[in-house]
Amino acid sequence: MFCRKSIKTSCCVLALSALGTMMSQAQEGVPVADSGDTSWILVSTALVLFMTMPGLALFYGGLVRGRNVLSVMAQCAGIACMASLLWVSGLYSLAFKGGVGGWIGNFDAVFLKGITTHTLAPNTKLPETLFVMFQMTFAIITPGLYVGAVVERMKFGAIMMFSALWLALVYTPVTHWVWGQGWLQHMGVKDLAGGIVVHATAGVSALVLAIVLGKRQGFPEHPHQPHNPGMVFIGAAMLWVGWFGFNAGSQLSAGGAAGMTMLVTHLSACSAALVWCLLERIRNGKAGLIGMVTGLVAGLATITPASGEVGPLGAMVIGSISAVVCYFAVSLIREKLRIDDSLDVFAVHGVGGILGTLLLSVFGQASLGGMGTVKPIATQLGIQALGLGVTIVWSAIATLGIAFLVKATIGLRVTREQEYEGIDLAEHGESAYQLES
Repeated sequence: MFCRKSIKTSCCVLALSALGTMMSQAQEGVPVADSGDTSWILVSTALVLFMTMPGLALFYGGLVRGRNVLSVMAQCAGIACMASLLWVSGLYSLAFKGGVGGWIGNFDAVFLKGITTHTLAPNTKLPETLFVMFQMTFAIITPGLYVGAVVERMKFGAIMMFSALWLALVYTPVTHWVWGQGWLQHMGVKDLAGGIVVHATAGVSALVLAIVLGKRQGFPEHPHQPHNPGMVFIGAAMLWVGWFGFNAGSQLSAGGAAGMTMLVTHLSACSAALVWCLLERIRNGKAGLIGMVTGLVAGLATITPASGEVGPLGAMVIGSISAVVCYFAVSLIREKLRIDDSLDVFAVHGVGGILGTLLLSVFGQASLGGMGTVKPIATQLGIQALGLGVTIVWSAIATLGIAFLVKATIGLRVTREQEYEGIDLAEHGESAYQLES
C-alpha cells in the first residue's frame, strides 16, 4: 500500500514539474513544441522510412529476376545508411540554412551544431531534431528511386559513390531552392512533398544514368520478367501506406490541411490504378496486378506536389490523367526509344512528378475545388515550368558529370560474366533462394 502511494505521489510530482517547466517557458517567451504536431511528424517520419525500408526494396526486388533481388535490397539499404550520415554531417545545413532567395545554404549546422532538444524548426512548432530526421527520410528515398533504372547491371560500389555525389550536387541544392527558403521558393514555386525535389530530380537522373550505363544483355528482344509479382504487390502496398507520411506529413502539422492532403493522395492513387487497369484491358485483353500497382505508384507520384493545393475532384482527375500519360510514357521509353530504364523510373516517377507539378496550377484554383492558394493559372504555370526547367537541366548535367567520373575511376558496370551469373552472387556472395537437392 505504501509503495502504491509512493509511486502515485512520484508520478504527480513529475507531471506537475513538467507542467511547471512548460508554463515557465511559455511565460518567458521560450517557444515550446506542439505535442500534437510533434506526434504526427514522428509517425510520418517512420512512415517515409518505411517506404524505402522495406517498401521500395520489396517493390523493386520483386520486379527483377531472382538472381538479382538481393543486390537491389543491398543498394536500397546502403543508400539509406550513407544518406543518413551525409545528411547530418553537412547536407542538412546546406539545404535548410542560409539566407532567403539563395542558391545554396551554409555550414552553420554541420553535425547539427547549435541544434538542441529545445530548438524549434523555423516556421513550425516542431523540434528541429525531428525536422532533421523527417527531411532525412526524403534524402534516403530520392536516390533510392533511380536504383530502379540501373538494376541488374550496375556495381554496388558505383551506385554508392554515385549516390553520395548526387546527394551533394543535385538533391541538396534543389532542396534548398524549393524548400530551404531558396530562390524558387521565394519566387512562388509550389511543391508540397517533392514533385520537383524528389521525382523530377530522380526521374531525370534515372533516364540519363540508364543511357550512360547501357542496356542489359538481351534487352529488348528478350523480356526480363519480374520474378515475384506477389513481392511487388507487398512493396507497393507499403509504399501506398508510407506515402501518407510522405505527403500529409509535409504539412508539418496535425490538422485539417494534413487531413485533406491524406485524402487527395489516396483518391489519386485509386483513380490511377483503375485507369491503368482499363488501359491494359483495352490494349492487351487482361488487367495485370503489376500494371495495377504501377498505376497506383504513378498516381501517388503525380499527386505529390499538388497534394497541398487540390481538392478531391482535382485529385481524381489528376490520378486519371497520370495513368494515361505515364502508361504511354512507359511504351515510348521502352518500345520506341529502346532505352533500358529497367523499372520505368522516368516514365512513372519523373513524368508523374513533372505532370503533377504543372497540373496543380490548374486544379489548385478555388473555382475547380482547389485550396485557392495558387496564383492565376497562367502565372503559376509559368513559375512551375521555370522551376521544373532549371531542375531538369541541372539534374541531367550533374548526373552526366558524376556518371563519367565514377566510370573513369571505379567503373559503372559489372562484367558480362557477372551480369549473366547474377549480381547477388557476383557482388554480394549470396543467393536469395537456396535450392536444396
